[in-house]
Amino acid sequence: MKLVSVVLVLLAPLLTSCQKLVLPVDCSNIYNNDNSRPSGVYTIYPIGATSAVQVYCDMDSEGGRWTVFQRRMDGTINFYRGWDQYKTGFGSAAGEYWLGLESLYHLALRNKYELLVDMEDFEGNKAFARYSSFSIDPESYGYTLHVSGFINGGAGDSLATHNGQKFSTFDKDQDNNGGNCARLRMGAFWYNNCNYANPNGVYHWGADKTFFAVGVEWYHWKGVDYSLKTISMKVRPVQ
Repeated sequence: MKLVSVVLVLLAPLLTSCQKLVLPVDCSNIYNNDNSRPSGVYTIYPIGATSAVQVYCDMDSEGGRWTVFQRRMDGTINFYRGWDQYKTGFGSAAGEYWLGLESLYHLALRNKYELLVDMEDFEGNKAFARYSSFSIDPESYGYTLHVSGFINGGAGDSLATHNGQKFSTFDKDQDNNGGNCARLRMGAFWYNNCNYANPNGVYHWGADKTFFAVGVEWYHWKGVDYSLKTISMKVRPVQ
């Protein structure tokens, strides 16, 4: 017994060190380790992903702990991009960015996740749409979207028609339209035929009928001719 006690004493620092090396897989892990952490940029390590990624963690909205995978806020980043970039991600977590479909797939693979979509118009009005279940399939299945359990925060449900759809870009057409929705809507998304949501569309300022349905839009809140000031899509594990 004395030998066992000595071994445990010697191993204690190592075991403590190993516990500290547990890496966060999402913003919920970061919050649970220290709930005083503010919203901001953090590094996470999605299980199965090939590398660590930087994300914006929203620790304030609807109880916090949200891992943001898409954010528009000022039009500084071009979101009209091809499949490879939407797969791996682009932009900066400190500003506008897209996390990447591959990282998003691994993020929501092992836990049940919920989705929150926050948005604001140029008049200062805010709204959200929340979904109690969110996941996407692997690339071999086109990163098909699965979303359900709508909770209305004033924005209305503009994702229902996108549920069950594969992701499409201008160079990889997987929608149900005879043309290419990504080209028609100047974005990339889980288009159907074509869309009620276009968060990755062209960033412009508010109401503009010059071009039809190509802005950063959420149809059930502002229609197809109003481009939002901000929109962010974020996930967290269901409690």
